[in-house]
Amino acid sequence: MSGSPEFRIDVYQNEYLPEGASLVNAIVTVTSQAGAAPATAGTVDRRLAEAIIVDCSGSMDYPRSKIQAAKRATSTAIDTLPDGVSFAVIVGNDQAYHLYPADGSLAVAGPATRAEAKQALGRLGASGGTAIGRWLTMANQTLSTAPSGAIRHAILLTDGRNQHEGPAELDAAIAACQGRFVCDCRGVGTDWEVSELRKIASGLLGTVDIVANPADLEADFRAMTSAAMGKAVADVVLRLWTPKDAAIQFVKQVAPTIEDLTGRRTSSGPQRGDYPLGSWGTELRDYHVCVQVPVGKVGDVMLAGRVSVVGEGSEPLAQGMIKAVWTDDEALSTRISVEVAHYTGQAELAEAIQDGMAARRAGDVERATSKLGRAVKLALDSGNAESARLLANVVDVVDPVTGTVRLKSKVSEEDAMTLDTRSTKTSRVRGNKD
Repeated sequence: MSGSPEFRIDVYQNEYLPEGASLVNAIVTVTSQAGAAPATAGTVDRRLAEAIIVDCSGSMDYPRSKIQAAKRATSTAIDTLPDGVSFAVIVGNDQAYHLYPADGSLAVAGPATRAEAKQALGRLGASGGTAIGRWLTMANQTLSTAPSGAIRHAILLTDGRNQHEGPAELDAAIAACQGRFVCDCRGVGTDWEVSELRKIASGLLGTVDIVANPADLEADFRAMTSAAMGKAVADVVLRLWTPKDAAIQFVKQVAPTIEDLTGRRTSSGPQRGDYPLGSWGTELRDYHVCVQVPVGKVGDVMLAGRVSVVGEGSEPLAQGMIKAVWTDDEALSTRISVEVAHYTGQAELAEAIQDGMAARRAGDVERATSKLGRAVKLALDSGNAESARLLANVVDVVDPVTGTVRLKSKVSEEDAMTLDTRSTKTSRVRGNKD
């Protein structure tokens, strides 16, 4: 993997504002084409570092298929690592342990180290409780020994709730790991807490998903590891400049998942801030930027924002402009930006699902029915077929056009958790390139 990816920014908006208006909305599409093919077995790249964090608490032994599947999945991930990649396996219960290498360092992937790591996995048993913050802290310490500029990634697998440390300890661990590595989280079975893993994945710019059947872990670990090995640049940021007296309302990733980045801003100069985007390979992501600007007069044209992608070094890799033009032409100012409307709906869809599922858990049938019915309508309107499919496992759809639904009397925990976990996954605008 050599050379930086090529980035491109496309901005979609209706730049025309009616007299007196001040809110400017834009969808910023960032596209990256990696400068080299993803790493494959036999390729040496010491700028990649992987930590595999495996729950070995007592519940992983009930049923025993969980710990056995976790071992097989971790072995698969190890086999997926290209030669030369730095890696470690960390296991955790109410404490965290270096399984391989035992001294807490990073091994360099090769035939011998892969065999040693898998041999160590064979000795892994399950006992004790769950303290995920301590696992993350150890992963952070281990990954920090990677070479300077390394792309650091972790996979975290658990089957239970974070019962053996307080919420403040987990929050502190997440905060300490932010900007240090990206973490993809997976919950196996149905006894873990969606909100806990979502908080970790959100804080560490990774993904969260459910693997209800332990037999599916192997394929999921292979896919996550392969995706991580395809990254070509670490610590990408979205840099946003706005004019004097402007106020940023929010900056959100809206595809492939919804992630609010507003509170993650760090100042990078006068009227300029950076929002972390994690590591990138060949991919495409969409962001919704909303800026309140000083009101202009009819005919005024303003640069409402300059958005850039910045990687290693300070020079922008790509740049786009967000504009504001005041007009008294109602046909122009009332024109709807398809992209902005679509992703506003997708954000509302995610919120409706999460609110509806929370109401369902609380026994509030009326609110749950209202929110999940709204979600069914939004899923139909936006073409989010996957969300529509998952919603149909939780409600009986009477009329999707109006959002009329009835809560199912019996819903499996797997179906309920899958809908909640995947609520932030979005569909792209119809007709846009994938």
